[in-house]
Amino acid sequence: MSEEYKQDTGHPTSLYEEILHRQDPAQAEHLSRFFKTGKGEYGEGDKFLGIKVPVVREIVKKCWQSVSFYELEACITSEYHELRLAGLLTLVQFFKSAKGDRGLQQLNVSFYLSHLPYVNNWDLVDLSCYEILGVWLLDKDRKMLYDMVENGSTIWEQRIGIVTTMQFVRHGQLDDTYALAELFLKKPAPLHDLLQKAVGWLLREAGKRDEQRLREWLEPRRKTMPRTMLRYAIEKFPEEERKRLMGR
Repeated sequence: MSEEYKQDTGHPTSLYEEILHRQDPAQAEHLSRFFKTGKGEYGEGDKFLGIKVPVVREIVKKCWQSVSFYELEACITSEYHELRLAGLLTLVQFFKSAKGDRGLQQLNVSFYLSHLPYVNNWDLVDLSCYEILGVWLLDKDRKMLYDMVENGSTIWEQRIGIVTTMQFVRHGQLDDTYALAELFLKKPAPLHDLLQKAVGWLLREAGKRDEQRLREWLEPRRKTMPRTMLRYAIEKFPEEERKRLMGR
């Protein structure tokens, strides 16, 4: 929590207090290694309190109804990963609870988009974007996702662009996943491993809805696709077919 917020209110939020109360320095070291926080790694400089995701979810479930947007700001802008995660999961709850109130939903979406610089690791992206942006865009123009993929200044913004389509896939809408995957294939090599994995994952999910379409899409591209992306996309295929597709 920011020093300014502490001075203004005199105490942290209940959500903030609960998160801090569960910190575990030994676990923090493990999470710092897992999320690659070393120099030159994708999570360089991120700080951890040592709290696993199920525990963060438990705390959010307990506290979210008492959290204000002002309090949420303090969590999402925190230097600590788990506080940012707690803030984002709380925002997901806010958005879900606003179902039927388009104005309030839009407020949540605007808050999310204005805080994208803090959605800066793969778990923060994957646990928030399709639950908020994905639902919001189900009946709207999706140009912003294409802009994120093509022009996103960070791998996290680009990852949001593709992972948000999970919500569309769950509703049987597959076109955007394939179109965005095509944009990733046009990017200069080497494509970051976390982007390859995300695109492959979403292609695999699209394949669960229409396996033949995935096969037809992959066949002319398999020899030039990044290997990790292809491997993730065909993970559920029969072994012999996977070997054939991975062959050059």
